[in-house]
Amino acid sequence: MDLKLYVITDEKVGLGRSHIFLAEEALKGGATVIQLRDKEKSGRELYRIGVRIRELTRRYKALFIVNDRLDIAMAVGADGVHLGAEDLPVSVARRIAGENFLIGASVSSPEEALLAEKEGADYISAQSIFKTSSKEDVKVIGLEGLRAIVNVSSLPVIAIGGIDKDNVKDVIRNGAKGIAVISAAVSKEDVKKAVEELRESLKKVL
Repeated sequence: MDLKLYVITDEKVGLGRSHIFLAEEALKGGATVIQLRDKEKSGRELYRIGVRIRELTRRYKALFIVNDRLDIAMAVGADGVHLGAEDLPVSVARRIAGENFLIGASVSSPEEALLAEKEGADYISAQSIFKTSSKEDVKVIGLEGLRAIVNVSSLPVIAIGGIDKDNVKDVIRNGAKGIAVISAAVSKEDVKKAVEELRESLKKVL
């Protein structure tokens, strides 16, 4: 489970470019995980997109995670699903999906991290480390909050929220096993180059 460089596709942040385009460019740049994230498309559309991204991630030997939608993740043969506080509980997703399926959970506190671990998550994303434009009304926990989550959890912790090539070293030095990015990758004109730069920054500290 290589979570080092986790790129989340978002067509709005991605300048209107398709999830499939963004995913392939990120994979060319060295992404180890692609997450399909879209709150607006129908299940049928997400299925169609998910099938294509599943093909791409297999070709590049990367993990494929679907945000929120366990049904879509299972239907397209994704490696897993990522769940937030308002989504299906991790324990229920685990019961439905079985053991050989990755489940990630978003957490903002040590208490939430411990609950996700108890319910059967495979990894957690600590959010938001810094201020971010990708989501509205986010709670910023800072590096101190990240460290507090890392200190209580035995699961791999990835950091998300306002992360870019200049602050990668700070989150890794505070215990994160990887970074999850949206804007720092998909908002750039050259997505491949942006991901390559993130990968190079990671190499210096991982």
